Amino acid sequence: MKTPLLVLAAVLALSACATVTPYQPLDGGLGYAEQKLENNRYRVRFTGSGKTPRTTVENYLMYRAAELTLQNGYGYFVVAGRDTETAPSRSGSGGGVSFGFGSGGYSGVGIGLGTVIGGDEPSLAQMDVLMFAGKKPADRPDAFDAREVQANLEAGIQRPAPGK
Repeated sequence: MKTPLLVLAAVLALSACATVTPYQPLDGGLGYAEQKLENNRYRVRFTGSGKTPRTTVENYLMYRAAELTLQNGYGYFVVAGRDTETAPSRSGSGGGVSFGFGSGGYSGVGIGLGTVIGGDEPSLAQMDVLMFAGKKPADRPDAFDAREVQANLEAGIQRPAPGK
């Protein structure tokens, strides 16, 4: 009777680790953070777990830039610099061949195939944003209307579970 409970506990523990990082302030090394560089310039960063897709990390980064722009009383922002570090791909099949030789004339050949799903390395995206008052100029393709970015990305924002 204890064995099924132990297996269930192990499965639940592993599944808890295999989740996408929610949109949250930096917590345990995961989430968003920002640094004020000038009155209207911030460096915004989002770090997601290895299970968080790169597009999610980038969308959370844009969402945070829009949110921060509005919180500071501005209407639009311009991306002044951007850097994305994606964890090495850890999914897919891998294989290898190994040869071994031992003393006494023994030798061996081994062939192995395996699949690793998900990674443990975090994905980091950061960008410097300049914030401006008023409406986004039509002739600035590098400018983003903060309210429009928020409205368009809101449906994909996964927030932490209540009580977290």
